[in-house]
Amino acid sequence: MTVGTDSPADARSSAPHAQEPPEAAADAPEESGSAAGRPGADGGPREGAGPGDTAGDPGDGDAFAGVLPDDLPDGLVVADETGRVVTFNAAASRITAVPGERALGLPLDLALPLEDLKGRRWWALTDPYGGLATRRGQPERNLLLPGGREVLVSARYVREHPTGPVRRVVVCLRGTEARRRTERSHAELIATVAHELRSPLTSVKGFTATLLGKWDRFNDEQKRLMLETVDADAGRIKRLIAELLDISRIDSGRLEVRRQPVDIAAAVGRHVQVHTTGGQSPDRFFVRIVPGLPALWADPDKIDQILGNLLENAVRHGEGTVTIEVAPARTCADGEEGTEVTVSDEGPGIPEESMSRVFTRFWRGSKRGGTGLGLYIVKGVVEAHGGTITVGRGPRGGAEFRFMLPVGTPAHLA
Repeated sequence: MTVGTDSPADARSSAPHAQEPPEAAADAPEESGSAAGRPGADGGPREGAGPGDTAGDPGDGDAFAGVLPDDLPDGLVVADETGRVVTFNAAASRITAVPGERALGLPLDLALPLEDLKGRRWWALTDPYGGLATRRGQPERNLLLPGGREVLVSARYVREHPTGPVRRVVVCLRGTEARRRTERSHAELIATVAHELRSPLTSVKGFTATLLGKWDRFNDEQKRLMLETVDADAGRIKRLIAELLDISRIDSGRLEVRRQPVDIAAAVGRHVQVHTTGGQSPDRFFVRIVPGLPALWADPDKIDQILGNLLENAVRHGEGTVTIEVAPARTCADGEEGTEVTVSDEGPGIPEESMSRVFTRFWRGSKRGGTGLGLYIVKGVVEAHGGTITVGRGPRGGAEFRFMLPVGTPAHLA
């Protein structure tokens, strides 16, 4: 290992109006609305909006700064007190494949013929206009459109008084694509973990069964070799489980950081020594420590996790000399001091088109192997410390990972 102390090289259109049933117009002239009626505070048409009104009049302070129903990313369907549709925005048309002009004026159960997963008619089941007077709506759930297409539906019942009659039913529609992507991601995670666990568990089971069944047939050296293999595979399983726990905490925002003073230069030296002890040539590593490093308060276990993943990535996927540089951070959020660590190699590097995906789940380079979760966890751990991490091309063509950690001094010591 070489150590240096020199400085580092530096088309909007208006929605069609609903046709108000004559009897409804006679009984409640103030409720006459349009397909794009001005929304009230509850998301439905504003009371008092006339048939000629359009949403988003810039001069009306109640029009949500010009936001029209068709501007909403989710489907919006509003039915009046008679149960007829008065608003059916563009997203609702896209999700249901029903033109807005056809839906306007129809009873809600005909415009949105929804069924639950057991095939029951949804509006007959929930009965928004004739059910309990204390109900305020329906939580989001998976329902079916004609043809079996799934859609996420939530509804709100708007009343003038807490137990009064329903004046409007406001329905929100969402497609299931985002949820399906999440489900596919979870399924892929389970499949990856199952695959990675199967190999070491098979090894552990095989060696332990052999030792238990034929203990007397092996000499001490053979037994030791088998037990060392079992120990290594058990360690691999332990690391994989730790990765899963970290992913769970990162995704839920519950990753805890237990800060204490950390000598990051010493931590880098320890990780380099691990690789040289494991058979790598000391000449493959060049460590540059820039004088004047600020104090660093961080979680030492998490710092080891970051350094371990980045050095393992450089050794396994890179070539030539692996350079690790530790320097005072040039810029930090809010002007706070920090420490910057750069790990680079001299290999082929990461293709430009792949750099935006490096820190995502299951990303792997050209060489297969591993779970593809390491860099995703590294990014989550760095950000949990309030830091940032980037990837680019190193000065000699290889991959270069650079992360910055703020000093992180606890408030009671600041």
